Amino acid sequence: MRFKVAAFFPLAAGVLLCPALSAAQDFNVPNDRRPADKRPTPEEVAHPPKSWIDKDTGHRVIRLTDEPGSASFYFNVNAYTPDGKEMVYTTPEGISVLDLHTLKSRSVVKGKVRTLEVGHKTQSIFYVKNDERAVYKTNVDTGETTMLAKLPPRGNIVSVNADETLAAGTYDEEDRPNEQYGRNGRTSTGQPAGVSQTSPLDQPVNKGEMMERRLAAKIPLVLYTLDLRNGKVTPLLHSTDWVNHLLFSPSDPKLLMYCHEGPWQKVDRIWTIWTDGTHNQLMHKRTMAMEIAGHEFWGQDGKTVYYDLQTPKGEDFWLASLNLETGKRNWYHMDRNEWSIHFNVNEKAGLFTGDGGDPHQVARAPDGEWIYLFHAKKIQSEGMMDGPEFVQPWVFQSEKLVNMSKHNYTLEPNVSFTPDMKMVIFRSNMFGPTYVFGVEIEKAK
Repeated sequence: MRFKVAAFFPLAAGVLLCPALSAAQDFNVPNDRRPADKRPTPEEVAHPPKSWIDKDTGHRVIRLTDEPGSASFYFNVNAYTPDGKEMVYTTPEGISVLDLHTLKSRSVVKGKVRTLEVGHKTQSIFYVKNDERAVYKTNVDTGETTMLAKLPPRGNIVSVNADETLAAGTYDEEDRPNEQYGRNGRTSTGQPAGVSQTSPLDQPVNKGEMMERRLAAKIPLVLYTLDLRNGKVTPLLHSTDWVNHLLFSPSDPKLLMYCHEGPWQKVDRIWTIWTDGTHNQLMHKRTMAMEIAGHEFWGQDGKTVYYDLQTPKGEDFWLASLNLETGKRNWYHMDRNEWSIHFNVNEKAGLFTGDGGDPHQVARAPDGEWIYLFHAKKIQSEGMMDGPEFVQPWVFQSEKLVNMSKHNYTLEPNVSFTPDMKMVIFRSNMFGPTYVFGVEIEKAK
């Protein structure tokens, strides 16, 4: 497939390490920014509620997992099986799967592994065994497990393509000590290096400092693909920039998105490249000082890129999109409180969701601690100038789904829609340990 990109054009997936948490852990941690009256009580930690109707929104919220320390996937990583019936999540013991109809779960992988994503073609979960430095897949229905390939020296992988033949990752070109930043800016566990955090799922306190140091380090690295059929390594790009957030298109097995990582106001972040190393293209060209774009993700069609856009940082807020086939751009405007750390979309239903943010986030929102549902309304008037070169303006009309004022936003909720569009999935520590929750899109009767 050839893509047309507008003429002015000159790591995407988050990996999950199964966390080791327990209900007995002290959750009043130093980076807990909640006021004392919003922190979980000992009773809530010991006996978290299974279901309730949010009194502020009228929507039913369900705690989907029972394991303290269980977590849903990063917002742009596929967690759902191709038949749409099951959702995969992590636990302190390994990887489990949840039947979205019966809400019953079962363990499918035991042990400390690093999850990648659920396959788009088969009922498989892909993951890395760090002690073996090898990529595995397990069929979540049959339990059949296959070792696919070994990682190259100093390498990692973070995404699997649509037909499940390739994985993508980066490796450092030089075998040199790198304790300050970790391998590719991360520790051996996959978490940001040189930073202080109380859980592998939490955002570190001094993440900004680490990102500045890592960007300035100019460590030579290679963006590469790993053939999961024969272990062949194919370099796509050599760089001294910090390449991160790799994410394959969910429909085109030859199309990979990645980012130039670092403080967003200092980088041209969002790029795509083909798996033959050609068509390395910037997705958003900044035109304003302090303009930022990031937290990119694919739409379900696999040819539309969505991303958080701020013009400038912390002042005016959009969710932007670019269709790679047509070059069409849509910008969806929102107010400060509606800005979210992460967004997601169901293109068929025309709905968006966001996970909000506390006053310490970039939006400095005074009332942003909500899980949101967004409807998009196009802005247009009779006689207006328009054309394919113009950005199409929209505005979000929001509905609040869950009051998140008891959630500690050092843990990002990471919203996604279930395939049947009945729930928005998120993770939360509102009752102490992290659990996976779902909120019903339709209001409770």
